Amino acid sequence: MVDPIPLHGTSMHDGVAARLRAMVFERELKPGDHIDEKALAARWQISRTPLREALKVLAAEGLVELVPRRGCRVIEMTDADAEALLPVMALLEGRCAYEAVRKAGDDDIAELRRLHEQLERQAGTRHVDGYYAANHAFHSRVQALADNRWLDRVTGDLRKFVRLWRGRQLALPGRIDASINEHRVLIDAIEQRDAVRAERAMHDHLMAQLAALKALQKLESKRLTRPRKAGRRAG
Repeated sequence: MVDPIPLHGTSMHDGVAARLRAMVFERELKPGDHIDEKALAARWQISRTPLREALKVLAAEGLVELVPRRGCRVIEMTDADAEALLPVMALLEGRCAYEAVRKAGDDDIAELRRLHEQLERQAGTRHVDGYYAANHAFHSRVQALADNRWLDRVTGDLRKFVRLWRGRQLALPGRIDASINEHRVLIDAIEQRDAVRAERAMHDHLMAQLAALKALQKLESKRLTRPRKAGRRAG
């Protein structure tokens, strides 16, 4: 639940937009869901005006879309979106890693090591949601350490769409083990201050996510098309 996000601040609709965005990222509002303005306004005890203004913000960001005579619904990311988006994110996040290594101080590197250790703990428990959250925190910190406002802007904008998958590729059997191994290569490159190797490791890590998504899609497709075994007849 995301209701604790305050509705106060620079404007009412900014607070509402933050709540809606969190609901989308946490999948309280799932891809394809229509947004019940009346129910949300009653739940948050607000008028529908700031809610509609907030929905305009999310529509401008591309997280929701207007459906004629039906209001707004959360966008759905397709297989084609993954094919197009993740290679771009691989390039951008690779560059983030490169610039972060070149600019980070010793305390920054130590902080990334602590975030990596959180990933290790979540990997040990095989807790997908926990691993996803720790992974997001690590990637976001690398992006911040790159300290490049133009890179931050475009990476942050596109990361919102990657978050709509909410680590779906982690459901592939063995993927968490593979992912943490990729992170071990990455953190080693960062600690060795090898910017070129860190860039390559981050790029390969993002491309491995795409490969895992494809493999998961094939696995799910096989499960759906697999014929059911005939049950035993009674008596």
